[in-house]
Amino acid sequence: MRRPPTEYRPVKDVVTAILGGGQGLRLWPLTVYRAKPAVPVGGKFRLIDIPISNSLHAGIDRIYVMTQFLSASLHRHIAQTYRFDVFSNGFVNILAAEQGLRDRTWYQGTADAVRQNLDRITEAQPRDVLILSGDQLYIMELRRFIERHRDCEADFTVAVKPVTAREARGLGVMRIEPDGRIVEFVEKPQDPAVIARLALDQASIDRLGIDAEPGMVLASMGIYTFRSGILRRLLDDSNAMDFGKEIIPGAIGSHRVYSFIHTGYWRDIGTIETFHQANLELTSPLPSLNLYDPDYPIYTHPRFLPGAKISQCEVTRSIVCDGCIISNCKVKDSIIGVRAVLQAGSTIETSYIMGATSFERSLHDDGQVLRTIGPRCHVRRAIIDLDARIGADSKLLNEAGVQHADGEHHCIRDGVIVVPRGAVIPPGTVI
Repeated sequence: MRRPPTEYRPVKDVVTAILGGGQGLRLWPLTVYRAKPAVPVGGKFRLIDIPISNSLHAGIDRIYVMTQFLSASLHRHIAQTYRFDVFSNGFVNILAAEQGLRDRTWYQGTADAVRQNLDRITEAQPRDVLILSGDQLYIMELRRFIERHRDCEADFTVAVKPVTAREARGLGVMRIEPDGRIVEFVEKPQDPAVIARLALDQASIDRLGIDAEPGMVLASMGIYTFRSGILRRLLDDSNAMDFGKEIIPGAIGSHRVYSFIHTGYWRDIGTIETFHQANLELTSPLPSLNLYDPDYPIYTHPRFLPGAKISQCEVTRSIVCDGCIISNCKVKDSIIGVRAVLQAGSTIETSYIMGATSFERSLHDDGQVLRTIGPRCHVRRAIIDLDARIGADSKLLNEAGVQHADGEHHCIRDGVIVVPRGAVIPPGTVI
């Protein structure tokens, strides 16, 4: 059922700081040439578009993005996408790690990244600072999040979501009072007894009015709202490097720390497996993340491409993006990204084909391996990065069920075949 449009009331006196993540080793090789927020998702978007769009929907248009690894692609995308008119004070600025008189090190953690950029983030003297993660898929009404923070007169507020005990091992989990105040926080607990102690029972679920099962726990989403002065005091008075490991647990006893329970879709896509799964979930008839909601569009770079051209194909439960040319192919449970070319006789299953950054000047075979998928190829459970070329008669199937491997032109992570950006798979290759 489609929800009614939310009344538009922009949030005042707030700036957004987006954490661009670290080196992105768990998403390698998608992060060989780009920062994690610049990784393409959903066929036509970039990861950074998610937090920026959520912020803009709340009326927060002063946005900083902190990054330190391979930021050229991210710079280009933001510069080409987020342009505000001369009558607006809005902007999206990148704060890349740099040496200064006080700080001569790269970001050592989430809190340290904000600390090193705090003067710039707060130069307009905002009432609150909204901190978002740059590597998550979600739709959140951030206006309500900030209103909850202010209604509780909180020093800072943490967005939380119910997760399973298995997922809790990689997240910060907590115990909250009936009014939502956080009274205990444990970062990435590995002891089953600790997780069991923090688990929700049916009475707690009923009291909080959330959609959860007994045994689940409330976990931090890595999304915070801080009172500006409190944020500065917490960072200036300590050498803490991380919000989850140090800032939040250390502040619970001395500050008003509250929770905001998010009931919608949220997915951390920090690994190849979760990235692959989250993208393919978008192809379902009614995906949990609705990219077709007219009230909450995801903004991205306008490319002005022609519509997809599909000739004599069998396409099942898939997303086919602008500028694609698909001829006499079978596509099932897959995403075909912008400008992708699938030549005759090929089959694509449960794969994400990211497409190309420009059109091939000629589609005639003159001996070279053309973008993107050559004729008579079979690709299953794979991620083909931008501008990769798969030669004719190649079979990327991983029929042996290999979970982890590194090849000359590809790698396998969690059973998913990944072909890096610009790689060329020779004709007849079998993986």
